[in-house]
Amino acid sequence: MKFDRIIEVRTNKTIYQSGDSAVKLFDSDYSKADVLNEALNQARIEETGLNIPKIKEVTIIEDKWAIVSDYIEGKTLAQLMEENPDKFDEYLELFVDLQLHVHSMKAPLLNKLKDKMDRKIALTSLDATTRYDLHTRLAGMPRHNKVCHGDFNPSNIIIKPDGTPYLLDWAHATQGNASADVARTYLLFCLEGNTEGAKKYLDLFCKKSDTAKQYVQKWMPIVAASQSVKGKPEEREFLLSWVNVVDYE
Repeated sequence: MKFDRIIEVRTNKTIYQSGDSAVKLFDSDYSKADVLNEALNQARIEETGLNIPKIKEVTIIEDKWAIVSDYIEGKTLAQLMEENPDKFDEYLELFVDLQLHVHSMKAPLLNKLKDKMDRKIALTSLDATTRYDLHTRLAGMPRHNKVCHGDFNPSNIIIKPDGTPYLLDWAHATQGNASADVARTYLLFCLEGNTEGAKKYLDLFCKKSDTAKQYVQKWMPIVAASQSVKGKPEEREFLLSWVNVVDYE
């Protein structure tokens, strides 16, 4: 397979354009199970009718696993926000509307969000008392079955030249409580140092969805702990600082 250009380099993977295809090429030591799970997630999300790149094949290129999907031409919402700071609020409105649209979908065969978070909390370096509190809090949260992206941020949205938005990267997709997905997005804004954007995002989402901000905030220690397992060292420190705001009731 001939690569035309590198689209993006991410941790443990590189994304290339090859004609009308995008090729996500994983490092040689990347888990086969994780690659196949990501491809399965993407195929299941395709069935919801959301605008996403369709999978063409899962293959091996030079002893490395690869997922080949449609190439979507356009700019990411993150690029547009950076290039047009005066339109940030307008783009944020689109961003929240897209996330609400994702949450309106059902995909009954996706992994359960609460099960995934339970496993992740067990893998953290937190002490047993804190882990117990987090597991208990997670068990007490309402169990929903909405599609949750798991890494919903402006860099995972492509806006085509005709204005059509496409949603990328379904590696972390689950079915569960939308407010956990919102907590994750809020923390992603914070990790990028955009605390003002994080606040605007949370306010707008809660207003549009008629969700109490306190309800989303109850998810934040749980989500931060579960996300800290695979995070970069500097991110892990920030995420674990959120765990300390556990509300002992």
